[in-house]
Amino acid sequence: MDVTCESCGMPIESGRYCTHCTDENGHLQEFEVRFERMVAWQERRSPGTPRTELEAQTRAYMATMPAWRDHPALA
Repeated sequence: MDVTCESCGMPIESGRYCTHCTDENGHLQEFEVRFERMVAWQERRSPGTPRTELEAQTRAYMATMPAWRDHPALA
């Protein structure tokens, strides 16, 4: 059975969240921290893309993830 992180969709061995999405205690990072890190990842993948577009893409993706779909910032 394939398990994916409920925050970012990355394949993981077990649990709900990957190590990229958790803090040092294994708790899900705050939305703002995760959002900024996901936008930064998008910037590395698509250099030159306007930040507003990257933010919109990240919000749209995060809204599909179980950890974030009901977050007020994505409403």
